[in-house]
Amino acid sequence: MSVQDQYQKKRGTVEDAIDQVKNGDFIIVPTGVGEPPTLLTALSEQRRRFHGVKVGQILAVRKYGYIDPETVDHVRHVAFFFGGASRAGGQQGWIDFIPSYFSEMPSLIERNQIPADVVFSMASPMDSHGYFSLSLGADYTMAAVAKARAVVLEVNPNVPFANGNCHVHISQVTALIESSEPVLEVGLPKIGPVQVAIGKYVADMIDDGSTLQIGYGGIPDAVVMQLTSKHDLGIHTEMIGDGILTLVESGAVTNRKKTYLPGKMVATFALGSKKLYQFMERNPALEIHPVDFTNDPYLAAKNDKLMAINATLQIDLLGQCGSESLGHLPYSGTGGQTDFVRAANRSRGGKAFIVLPATAKDDTITRIVPTLTPGTHVSTSKNDINYVVTEFGVAQLRGKTAKQRAQELISIAHPDFRAELTAAAKLMHIL
Repeated sequence: MSVQDQYQKKRGTVEDAIDQVKNGDFIIVPTGVGEPPTLLTALSEQRRRFHGVKVGQILAVRKYGYIDPETVDHVRHVAFFFGGASRAGGQQGWIDFIPSYFSEMPSLIERNQIPADVVFSMASPMDSHGYFSLSLGADYTMAAVAKARAVVLEVNPNVPFANGNCHVHISQVTALIESSEPVLEVGLPKIGPVQVAIGKYVADMIDDGSTLQIGYGGIPDAVVMQLTSKHDLGIHTEMIGDGILTLVESGAVTNRKKTYLPGKMVATFALGSKKLYQFMERNPALEIHPVDFTNDPYLAAKNDKLMAINATLQIDLLGQCGSESLGHLPYSGTGGQTDFVRAANRSRGGKAFIVLPATAKDDTITRIVPTLTPGTHVSTSKNDINYVVTEFGVAQLRGKTAKQRAQELISIAHPDFRAELTAAAKLMHIL
């Protein structure tokens, strides 16, 4: 049977696709805009016919009807990372949470520690050889495709066909539907003067020829905006977004000086504008790979001068970063922060930056604290931390004593809090 005949045989209605789900199934969905809106809307509308179904995803960007505390016995969301659509449910306890390093999620699926009965994913149109591209989120989804009983694709002409290890053959597909609505666009975060100041400190420490990993958020994007005059930068990251596209268009990114996969940008998911998605279409300079490839600290560290730029919510005087919770309340998740901090530490000439505003709530709360708020989830440990950057400067902690770390961090805290931080450090016998 030809690939086109197979395609027609498996193409059906959304009702046919939802019929692939059975009670008790665990459905794996890609991160971000890789989530299939037609399939998840239909699942939401029919959720009361199911019992014990779970939908696992690292970052939901739309709040579908099934994300509902009244129907969690029918279909329940399981977050690997919280965002706006899932945060309230996680904090209230009716959305489940599985902590993990982003890089290890494929192995958790392969080892059946995270189930993968069904895959729901967006996909590009099929090529002449019978392949679809899961370009918007290869992440852990490729591992789930290999394990799942049913692989259900939402095929959309607005999804780019990207290169890399992100392809699914029609023979692996159980059912597919077609849709044509535009892929959701996610704009750049708001950047203010604090973000710009932090971005300048980081940008000044990034040399020409460096390879970048850039996390999501206002501060990482503020760094990107100040790198457009650099030369021969490379990209090895988890997320490709419009900030990176800006660097490509400025000529700052060439990937020529990369020591691992020279000439290639590498990412595991995309989150940005229509312009970004069009840029990805069969671009020979870009590859989308599963997250156990992109975020593996050993592989990423093969890039000399790897610069990892990630944000945190709070840091204590030893250098422990709470990047994913507000006290005990979940806010986001571990994601790839630890993966890339460790990769940059291993990289020859690499630098791992943790960035944060010095204060919160209109300068009434310090984010540099003597000890983390009780219950805070530690994302980056005191043993992994290297550079910490606020709008007041840079603290380099790796290899430093507890006393030196406290002194460095107090020096980049907001001036209004330095005296009380010093007093607390003395009470703790750090100073």
